[in-house]
Amino acid sequence: MREYYDDRIVALSTRLVTPFIQVFALYVVFHGHYSPGGGFQGGAMLAASFLLIRLSIGTEAAQLQFRRSWGTPGSSIGTLVYLGTGLIVVFLGVNFLDYSGLPLGLPAPELRNTGILLVELGVAVAVAATLTAIYDDLVGERPAAHHAGLEDEATPTEEADQIADPAAGAPDA
Repeated sequence: MREYYDDRIVALSTRLVTPFIQVFALYVVFHGHYSPGGGFQGGAMLAASFLLIRLSIGTEAAQLQFRRSWGTPGSSIGTLVYLGTGLIVVFLGVNFLDYSGLPLGLPAPELRNTGILLVELGVAVAVAATLTAIYDDLVGERPAAHHAGLEDEATPTEEADQIADPAAGAPDA
């Protein structure tokens, strides 16, 4: 199975379009508390730009934008930003996600805008990281790299559990 389709036109188009998708995703996140859109939509668009790179150029090149190891920490950080924004005000005696209680020293309307923006950023980071991590987990690693050395490290009892090569015949019982 091919990891990606090696085509120069597709690769060039992807490299040209991806920054515009990412800028528009950030616009949707930052403008989400004024109009339809917000953290989920912006995060999904950001993840789509990461996946476009993975599909058209390959997973190795995509590691420059969003590494496989960033999925779980990114999801956790985004969730903690959302949860932290809501819990800070609870500890200060205000209702959960009542942004007017944020301790930033701003007037109430600006506090609400800042609180909503923090929540939208947290959701966007969590959604983008989660969707990218799901794709990376589904694709997995290359089979050759994943199963390399399996035959050398197997004990006699594990050899029976390995998939037998049809040309070699079935193992003796």
